[in-house]
Amino acid sequence: MQTADGSAPLLTVNGLKVHFAIRKGVLNRVVGAVRAVDGVSFSLRRGETLSLVGESGCGKSTTGLALLGLLKPTGGQVEFDGQTVRDFRGAALKSYRKRVQIIFQDPFSSLNPRHRVRDIIRAPLDIHQVGTRAERDARVAELMERVGLRPDQANNFAHQFSGGQRQRIGIARALALNPDIIVCDEPVSALDVSVQAQILNLLSDLQRDLGVAFLFISHDLGVVEYLSHRVAVMYLGKIVEIADKTAIFANPSHPYTELLIGSAPSLDPRNRHQFKASNDDIPSATNKPSGCSFHTRCPLATDACRESEPQLSLRDDGRSLACHHR
Repeated sequence: MQTADGSAPLLTVNGLKVHFAIRKGVLNRVVGAVRAVDGVSFSLRRGETLSLVGESGCGKSTTGLALLGLLKPTGGQVEFDGQTVRDFRGAALKSYRKRVQIIFQDPFSSLNPRHRVRDIIRAPLDIHQVGTRAERDARVAELMERVGLRPDQANNFAHQFSGGQRQRIGIARALALNPDIIVCDEPVSALDVSVQAQILNLLSDLQRDLGVAFLFISHDLGVVEYLSHRVAVMYLGKIVEIADKTAIFANPSHPYTELLIGSAPSLDPRNRHQFKASNDDIPSATNKPSGCSFHTRCPLATDACRESEPQLSLRDDGRSLACHHR
């Protein structure tokens, strides 16, 4: 797979699946599965922001955790810098873990309350034995300044900081090893709106200065529109549309994408799309509908939608879409 400029993408995901077994009875037998991620494919370019959007439970965060190795994929393939991640062992796996980091959603629970900020930010450097102790401490001070914190706050504990400051600590920790990719799992959803803007501007500045790529997971379309280069729309464990940010918000093609954007609050009447779901009940990931998973809610659905599943395919305009009628 190549990008529009002919270069190879930094990260390529093909048919990624993450299923969780449902067990019942005294013998703990498998009686079903939650297909949280059910065949996701996308690529991430160097220095870009690709946002994963969709309703709660669609598999966004599970996708991010699987890419990091925090969840074991059931199937599919992930390639990083041209190499297959599942083949990584020893030094190669350790290198991959250095180059792909995460910013967690909750800045209150993602920081150890018993550790000082210096220890939290320095932990990745200690684990990977980067430099001397003095060099690591100097790196911590540098990172704190870069994310807008004072180095003299390094001896404080997490509870001594505001929510926005705690998320800055999480960002500093993610940057410690100079990663190529950072998975941002709803990084501003727990923050006040004014603080959200500060964190988003910080992420934008870091990307400009460091060239880091973001896989940005969010349900907030306003945030996504501000920060993204491209957007991937997920529904029930599958991606149904991928396109440039401008194309997604100005002219959504998939009925589900149109529903999402039309549901977002907006003061501009031009941004209010008229698409309405025929059914507000979201199917279960344990018992997905046949054919297109969205057909139970889509007013455009026909027998073809109920019988066969549309595949995500690249269109002439550069948009990837999974729909029989668009």
